[in-house]
Amino acid sequence: MDSLFILGPTGSGKSAVAIELAELLGNAEIISTDAYQVYKKMPIITAAPSKEDMFRVKHHLVGFMDPTENNDAAVHARRAGVISEGLKKGGMLPIHTGGSGLYVKFISHGISPAPPSDSVLRAELEANSLEELVERFRLVDAEGAASTDLQNKRYVVRNLEIVLLGGKPLSYWRQNWSEPSGQGFCIVRDTEELDERISKRAAQMLREGAIDEVAALEGVQLSATAGKTLGLTQIQDYLQGRLSRQELHAAIALATRQYAKRQRTWLRREKWVTPIVATAQDTPRSLAEKIALLLG
Repeated sequence: MDSLFILGPTGSGKSAVAIELAELLGNAEIISTDAYQVYKKMPIITAAPSKEDMFRVKHHLVGFMDPTENNDAAVHARRAGVISEGLKKGGMLPIHTGGSGLYVKFISHGISPAPPSDSVLRAELEANSLEELVERFRLVDAEGAASTDLQNKRYVVRNLEIVLLGGKPLSYWRQNWSEPSGQGFCIVRDTEELDERISKRAAQMLREGAIDEVAALEGVQLSATAGKTLGLTQIQDYLQGRLSRQELHAAIALATRQYAKRQRTWLRREKWVTPIVATAQDTPRSLAEKIALLLG
């Protein structure tokens, strides 16, 4: 077996399942595919694995970058590839887990052959409103626009940039992915249950000190990636008096539900990933055992 991917939307419990699976298999380590858990000083709002988790199973690509540094899917994938090859040479199985779609895709299928970003064009596109970008995207590649999350400006900018630079529709570049480099599994939960888990997670994050964590970052010039961390903007609004504590919890839960919805949409398109249906009665261990039975 080359490697494993344990995926799922935020709040699905994939990280806990990955830890249980690594312990169950006995010869595995975890490589994060999360765009935000790479940052130091932000373990609570990025939902990074705890010290206990990392004692149980060794984790890679967690808490090693300064929040002023930008993270990049291609660079992250290359780092993950080096770590993965080292683990395999040592007889260990890499388990990749996290919810950042492009990061997962680059690790599982190789870095996209699409044209690299152009700083001049990127700046020009980012100066436009989301509505203007969507209109332009639909004009040059209606099919590509239809397959893009048009509520996410970052995705719209990058996909439109690919079309404009490459001179071909988005579908051309998406058909050039390599075959997946391992088996993938996705933790699937009922939407109502997932929403409840997300609400509890938001409350737990606030109890554990997320507000103090964000307050300590005041004056730090956060990178574009770090600045997109879920909950960051909402906590900053709270610290500036624009939200009450109750409104803060609701705002974080809402933003997380919206993100999880986009993740579910992406995961449904990834036909190489096997769904693992989870209920409220399932434990991380029982889900890990289900996956272990399906390993080829």
